[in-house]
Amino acid sequence: MDHVIAITGASSGIGARLAEVAVARGARVVLAARRAPELEALAARLGERALAVPADVTRRADNERVVDRALERFGQLDVWVANAGRGISRPVSQLTDDDVDEMMAINLKSVLYGVQAALPHFQHRRRGHLIAVSSMLGKIPFAPVRSAYSAAKAAVNSLMISLRLELRDGYPDIHTSTVLPGVVATDFGLRALHGGVDSRALPGAQSVDEVAAVIAELIEHPRPEVYTRPEMRELVGRYHGADDVRAIEAGPPFGMGVPTRR
Repeated sequence: MDHVIAITGASSGIGARLAEVAVARGARVVLAARRAPELEALAARLGERALAVPADVTRRADNERVVDRALERFGQLDVWVANAGRGISRPVSQLTDDDVDEMMAINLKSVLYGVQAALPHFQHRRRGHLIAVSSMLGKIPFAPVRSAYSAAKAAVNSLMISLRLELRDGYPDIHTSTVLPGVVATDFGLRALHGGVDSRALPGAQSVDEVAAVIAELIEHPRPEVYTRPEMRELVGRYHGADDVRAIEAGPPFGMGVPTRR
């Protein structure tokens, strides 16, 4: 994998493991996240093939700085992985303006800003790969407490389709991809806005190793959408193809995380 890959949200979880897998496969990585100590520790472990760039990717200028640092250090950028994100633990009826603004900034605007920062370089070279790590909840929002997160990820899915159609004719070698994981065994749940359960304790949580391997394979063999588990694709097909979705919503995994009132 002879690529220079920028990865946002790289200080832990999927982003950190993807960096390790990519370097093991021969890539060079540019690591972006807000948590500078963790980011720099990861870069130190990975050695000269890694560059840490502490950044808040909800800021347009920080995304542009990540691109600039990648070009300064490695002379090129081949892949941008928009992986930064944060969940929420609050149903629709309780959402505040600040809740929605934060979910859209972290989960949607960070993707848009990253795309717009990397795209001019890709257009100049007439090749590149833009990857957004979305969520199954952007396809089917089966966990009500993830309400605004699910909405933001649905917007990411739409944004990436629009981008692919925009680039299709003029830039056929600039690939756009959306990755759709389900529950992943990271500290995502604990870091959710308003707190939450540890995703690592949820039954059936997919290992971060599996998800990182799927993304690494996607980098080597681009395609528009990839589910990290095949059964999730089947669920999406059944749900969106149903005459009455209520029958499907009556069973698992729907209703996960419904708050109880005492």
